[in-house]
Amino acid sequence: MTHFRIKSKAFNASTVLLAAMLTAGLAACGDKEGVKDATQVAAKVGSEEISVHQINQVLGRSNTNGATKESVQAASRQVLERLIDQQLAVDQATELKLHRSPEVVTQLEAMRREVLARAYIQQVVSALPKITPDEVKKYYAEHPALFAERRVFAVQEIQVPDATSVLTELRSMAEAGKSIEEVANLLKARNVKFRGGSATRAAEQIPLELLPKVHALKDGQSLVLNAGSGATYLRIDSSRLAPVTEAVATPGIEQFLNNRRSSESVTADIKRLREATTITYVGDFAKTAAPSAATDSSPSMTTPTASAESSDGTATLERGLSGLK
Repeated sequence: MTHFRIKSKAFNASTVLLAAMLTAGLAACGDKEGVKDATQVAAKVGSEEISVHQINQVLGRSNTNGATKESVQAASRQVLERLIDQQLAVDQATELKLHRSPEVVTQLEAMRREVLARAYIQQVVSALPKITPDEVKKYYAEHPALFAERRVFAVQEIQVPDATSVLTELRSMAEAGKSIEEVANLLKARNVKFRGGSATRAAEQIPLELLPKVHALKDGQSLVLNAGSGATYLRIDSSRLAPVTEAVATPGIEQFLNNRRSSESVTADIKRLREATTITYVGDFAKTAAPSAATDSSPSMTTPTASAESSDGTATLERGLSGLK
């Protein structure tokens, strides 16, 4: 969210409160079109009413599964008190005519656009068919490296930002099964900059397009990944088999397939809308080409942090599948 520098402290505080309120969906405005049922009114702030529906809307964004009746009532009261505070701030902002300032109008319009765009995307996604059991079974069978033959790898790697002068030799060393130390010594002798690392990675933590190549390696074997002028020398130090049954994998597969279907559908629909609409770039934007999708020039699996693995791989499986694109 963009923040604007405003001289008046009252103006700035009210602007932030208004923006936060709209972003969180905690608008405390009363129903101007008619009188609410008394049972639906939780509180009155001056002439404005706060409804039970507004409280439930906020609670709906929280995980209340398994919560006791008492804890839900306590949470509802906390939400109500926040809504009251926000309504008081709205009343003061309106009295000061802050809602008419250019800065606030701009922020409100931006939030309106975001809410409408999100609502359209949700409509597109909600119309999609649900993932069927057959689709889950098919995905499970087609990706043994993720499930039935899933492995957990201890990997070592050397990343070379500019491997142009040594790429052929790196590939030869990978085919010959040379160690990380031997590769590092070669790079030092050639004065080629590099950095090394090691990590433990389960199959689902490896990019899906790279997994088949890694899965095909045996312990002690290596491969070279290159993107642009950079390259990574990857060696499987050791690995262990950790299969995941179809029953355990099913929730994660369903989530992944749903996410992928939603993403593809929204992307296709936006593409259709772009093709059907005249879009004219103006000023400096007309002089430059639209940016293309960014590519990763340094393929790597050994990021600084790694998620802990559960005993059956369920947790990492779910995280990995949800992140696969």
